[in-house]
Amino acid sequence: MTKDEITAWALANGWTMMDGVPSLTKPAAPHPAIVRLILKATVASVEIKKPAGKWEKVSSESYSKIEPDPETGMPGGLGFSTISGLSLLMRDNKDRQMFARMGGMKR
Repeated sequence: MTKDEITAWALANGWTMMDGVPSLTKPAAPHPAIVRLILKATVASVEIKKPAGKWEKVSSESYSKIEPDPETGMPGGLGFSTISGLSLLMRDNKDRQMFARMGGMKR
């Protein structure tokens, strides 16, 4: 996968751009980010914010080794399936975005 493909997947699955990187937030407090994707020239990294406020890299892989899951499109190789609670956090963020769009509709 390329940087653009990973970004497009993230934005379609509940991630939002914060400070120029795809990020996830706590559902109840949509700022600041608690998980972020750092997409550099040759590698993609997943970082999680510790309670003390410092970012910790939990996984990293070169783009050439990242393959989308055939069923979900989720980028493989970045540990998304092994990071506890990440799927739930993505779903909560996606739901919040969807409800925000619905609430903004005029009838």
